[in-house]
Amino acid sequence: MSWSQQRQVGQVTVTSLTDGQFRLDGGAMFGSVPKTLWERAAPADALNRIRLRINPLLIQLGGENILVESGFWDSGGEKFETIYALERDESVFRGLEGLGLSPEDIHLVINTHLHFDHAGRNVTALGEPTFPHARYVVRERELHDARHTHERSRASYVPETFEPIAAAGLFDLVDGEHELRPGLSVLPLPGHTLGQQGVVLRSGGQTLVYVADLIPTLAHAPLPYIMGYDLYPVTTLETRRRWLGEWFEEGALLCTPHDPDAPFARLQPGPKGGLVAVPDVISTPGPGAPVAEPEE
Repeated sequence: MSWSQQRQVGQVTVTSLTDGQFRLDGGAMFGSVPKTLWERAAPADALNRIRLRINPLLIQLGGENILVESGFWDSGGEKFETIYALERDESVFRGLEGLGLSPEDIHLVINTHLHFDHAGRNVTALGEPTFPHARYVVRERELHDARHTHERSRASYVPETFEPIAAAGLFDLVDGEHELRPGLSVLPLPGHTLGQQGVVLRSGGQTLVYVADLIPTLAHAPLPYIMGYDLYPVTTLETRRRWLGEWFEEGALLCTPHDPDAPFARLQPGPKGGLVAVPDVISTPGPGAPVAEPEE
């Protein structure tokens, strides 16, 4: 698969970018699911870590460039990068450059939540907004919880990645389902955090959903495949029950934040009941991106 892939959702162009890849413990990523089941879809390395990718999404709508997720924090230092096996084989900046864009061309940044692997590029190493002409959208509950952490949540939030945005008055705080632009909405998807939100784009009778960490990779689509990192796993289950069937019936194109190979997917019935996610392989690569060969 190419890293940069484009789709048309009605009259709107969307491009999946990447900000590199990293690794997390496979057991933590799949919670109570036994390794004998999850390792078929996500092989682990010698340290039991599985490969993940950072998949921001660019939405070009109504003359605006809208970025969903800013990328992985780049100021954690050598020890931090070693722990997460971070590989900068590509960056969100090079992806934008391939489209003829720069950070100054971004009008809106949507943070699904404020963990360092999703909102880590909000701010530069100098403490300045990375996208200086953009407003940043986050749920009010998420910002509150990022500022009031506890033993289970503290490691995921890095104040340096969001407090300068708040200090500059650049956050637009939302609550509940909220339309940002005609056809573009944010949707509460609680469970991973209570303040997590997804992004829904509707145009020309077609729907795209950026599912955030409700479904971090395609392998996580079955209902029980819930991360140990989720602060409220039963809420995750309830949120999945609420939305996955509707997205399937709607034929929605899903975009996951961490699938290492296929950023776009569709839901389909699984062989043993329930729903599974399969790669959406009909793609138009972004400028300069290699064409993805179909899998045998």
